Amino acid sequence: MNKLMITTALAASLVAGTATAQDRIRWQVPMGFPSTLAGLADAMPWVADQLRAATDGRIDLRVAEPGTVIPAFGIFEAVGDGSIDAGYAWMGYELGTLPSAALFGALPFGLESSEYLAWMYHHGGRDLMTKAYEPFNIHMIPCGTISPEGAGWFREELETVEDLDGLRFRAAGLGGEIMSELGKSVTVIPGGEIYQALETGAIDAAEFSLPSADMQLGFYQVASYYYLPGWHQPSTNQALYVNLDSWNGLSEIDQNLIEMACMAANSYALSKAEAMQGPTLVELEEKGVNLRNYSDDFIEAFRDAHHTVMERRSAEDPLFAEIYQSMTEFQATNRRWKEFGYLPRDWQTRIGE
Repeated sequence: MNKLMITTALAASLVAGTATAQDRIRWQVPMGFPSTLAGLADAMPWVADQLRAATDGRIDLRVAEPGTVIPAFGIFEAVGDGSIDAGYAWMGYELGTLPSAALFGALPFGLESSEYLAWMYHHGGRDLMTKAYEPFNIHMIPCGTISPEGAGWFREELETVEDLDGLRFRAAGLGGEIMSELGKSVTVIPGGEIYQALETGAIDAAEFSLPSADMQLGFYQVASYYYLPGWHQPSTNQALYVNLDSWNGLSEIDQNLIEMACMAANSYALSKAEAMQGPTLVELEEKGVNLRNYSDDFIEAFRDAHHTVMERRSAEDPLFAEIYQSMTEFQATNRRWKEFGYLPRDWQTRIGE
């Protein structure tokens, strides 16, 4: 028995003595992504399993696949209005309704996964998340931070930044808005519809998620050039959305159990995502995929468009500006540590193994 299971067993023994029939929690939890996408969407099923183990089934969060209860992009509205007690999704999908939410989902050129968690739990991020979502009657719990995403699947190799102009591109969140700034025609469609859209030519290129999830969805079969790094999502962050009335109706013990399970899920999700991507890139190359790093010219163009979008959004929305400033200030403060505390990523290439 691993340490987590020992912990959950101890928690179960403590809670069992006070549980009554009225304490039982049966929530359906619709997902924004199919739970079968390993490394991306399996953190929430894992949380549900841990909570059932810790409470002998008393807390039963029943994961529902996208579209079976509500549309994949409908979790924010459905949780807020009380149509469902809880849901699990990526926060970038709220860009149109709650622009500041997209910062929590992923900040282009922003916080990497470990930095995001440091900011969230120790530098005011959680308070800002509460400030953003509570007016919509939602209690948010960070619940699955993962590695950077791939930056896009293309049918043809990109020679210059001008090659992006006019491309019909699937993207989401702030990264999608930045790509629009560079002339792409950006559309947002669920992950399960991207393959067909690429295959039929409805879109020219797409980004979705981790290399492992992209491979699982078969994008390599319809687009052979895969560009990285994921400048648009240096970390990808998901959350458990809970209707605020439903949350306030829980005992403090149950609130703490759910919070702890989701905090553990961040470690589970990130470690699994990191474990999968190296072998995935090897396998993609074996399948004939051409891996490409964006050149400095592309990165510079993305960065300049990023500044334009961030300045515009900050001027339009004081809460967006507050959250963005908090994230960038922490990133700047932490940069010195990253420069001095960590080996350069290319040290083995530069000096040999």
